[in-house]
Amino acid sequence: MRILIVCSGNLKDGSFSFEIDQAFIFEQMQAIRKMGYEIDVFFIAGKGPKEYLKNLAPLKSQIKRGNYEIIHAHFGLSGLISVLQRHRPVVVTFHGSDINDPKNNIISSVVSYLSKWRIFVSSKLYKKIFIKPKNRYSIIPCGIDSEVFHPIDKIEARRMLGLDKHEKYILFTSSFSNKVKNYPLAKKAVDLLGKVHLLELSNRTRIEVNLLLNAVDLFLMTSFDEGSPQVIKEAMACNCPIVTTDVGDVKEILNNTKGCYITAYDPFDVKEKIGLALECRGRTDSRAKILSFDNNIVARNVIDIYHEVLKNCKIL
Repeated sequence: MRILIVCSGNLKDGSFSFEIDQAFIFEQMQAIRKMGYEIDVFFIAGKGPKEYLKNLAPLKSQIKRGNYEIIHAHFGLSGLISVLQRHRPVVVTFHGSDINDPKNNIISSVVSYLSKWRIFVSSKLYKKIFIKPKNRYSIIPCGIDSEVFHPIDKIEARRMLGLDKHEKYILFTSSFSNKVKNYPLAKKAVDLLGKVHLLELSNRTRIEVNLLLNAVDLFLMTSFDEGSPQVIKEAMACNCPIVTTDVGDVKEILNNTKGCYITAYDPFDVKEKIGLALECRGRTDSRAKILSFDNNIVARNVIDIYHEVLKNCKIL
């Protein structure tokens, strides 16, 4: 089977790294490749619907040259240009921003209607999409690489990152400048605590992210919206304590794990939950709960969808 992945390849801070900027797509693709399937990637240039549509002709040309059997688009806008070519069946994965934003939700609803199969990374996203499919859809969170994300000694991780072994560190979910991630709330809560360093998670390799999750005392997410936040699952794979707002599927994923807390959008409540997590004075037992999201298991589920779609579609 030959598969074409369609996703954004927009530059970020002057450069684009598929492995870093679209890690959840890259890792799923690699897991599928390891199972013996041929996969290429079409990177979309430009931002917004008008710019995306300029990629339609190049996409059609690549599909014709590559003789792909199925197209898998990630995010609604990528799905838009994918469904406008009518030669190959399209599977679309909706990740969050493509449905949480009302304007994007309209586009995603049209894309969903025209797709042969829809994957939602959380049940909340399925409930939010304006036009809900009644069949040919799945709820499949993105998987994690459990070999990359694993527990290691905290002191050793700090040594490798150059962090002080005596200080308290909290890792923030993303770049401080990302408005959806709600850094101001995290900053207010940490300022209330005092004597705690808030670290920014930005432009890090997967190996570095694993080291950070093992080095810090706590992982903090204060986002306004998420789909199925990948880094929450990665933190759990490292047995890292977590404080997060109730976004995406985090409550379901955390599943009352000791040392992990859901917080309100209130700096005093965030401070309180951080204090509770830090009182655990150690790591969690969350890794055992997250191994069902291993990339190999998720990849097999996605492959089953490909076969189901091809079984019911006539390739033109």
